[in-house]
Amino acid sequence: MYDVQRVESFGAWKSLVSESFVPLHCEQIRPGNFSGKIAGAQFGDVGVMEVAANAHLVRRTGDLLDAGDTPQFKLNLQLGGHGLLLQDGRETLLRPGDMAIYDTEKPYTLLFEEDSRTLVLMFPQHLLGLPAGDASEITAVGFGVENQLGAALSPFLTQLAHVFPRLEEPIGRRLASNVVDVLGTVLASELHERAGVLDGGKARHIRQIQDYIDRHLADSELSPGSIANAHFISLRSLHHLFAETGHTVSEWIRLRRLERCRRDLADPLQLRVPVGVIGARWGLPDAAHFSRVFRSFYGCSPTAFRLSI
Repeated sequence: MYDVQRVESFGAWKSLVSESFVPLHCEQIRPGNFSGKIAGAQFGDVGVMEVAANAHLVRRTGDLLDAGDTPQFKLNLQLGGHGLLLQDGRETLLRPGDMAIYDTEKPYTLLFEEDSRTLVLMFPQHLLGLPAGDASEITAVGFGVENQLGAALSPFLTQLAHVFPRLEEPIGRRLASNVVDVLGTVLASELHERAGVLDGGKARHIRQIQDYIDRHLADSELSPGSIANAHFISLRSLHHLFAETGHTVSEWIRLRRLERCRRDLADPLQLRVPVGVIGARWGLPDAAHFSRVFRSFYGCSPTAFRLSI
């Protein structure tokens, strides 16, 4: 259900912001009257919120971080006014049409010195399909018009801000999930371009291999050996490359397969698709093995997960 909440005092705004996202410190930029609105809904794992408010500042400080929280990313798309985002020693000015992501598990600051409107997507970090170290390279980095894929995504998301309130839950959930998939592609493109400059191409090579893995997840024979052969490198070189990602090659394959399975299991439009079919679709044809690895990663069986949605 798409919910709209309006407030007419800064005290009420401070409570509303923390309740809608994560705990935050808020400061009013100018004395006097204050009004704000947050409209949105939770579509599966993805929260979609449109935020409109007078000038203010929010801080996510170290004392508010909770190690027990699920690591989340937030995407801000500036719809009106200007914002300034600071995280990881970087800052970016957000003009209408600009986007940036930030990590709720690290301190950040958002400053709006004028009335503003923002579309915010909040979702678990694992949905992006990017290693944590890679994603941390582009927090508080603006992208939009200057990135060819970002330039296409920005107007699309702007239009979706008007569409989401009218969507029924199953379609809204699928659309929100697809938007995060597209965002992951945009960010991978940004990282791909930066990698060639930053390290002479090693990170770009890793991402090319990760892309190959994503395109072949349905192949149950996908393995470190077949990946090394497809890229004309030794198995040892492949493992050496992946050592820098924090995952082994086999771990990365398993992680990506399980994320795709989890997404399909959470899709209301696929409730009639048997659990075993979903596992086989993503390269896990042995139903008992699929159930075992899914439980070890998510804490419950695929069937129990589907029933919990």
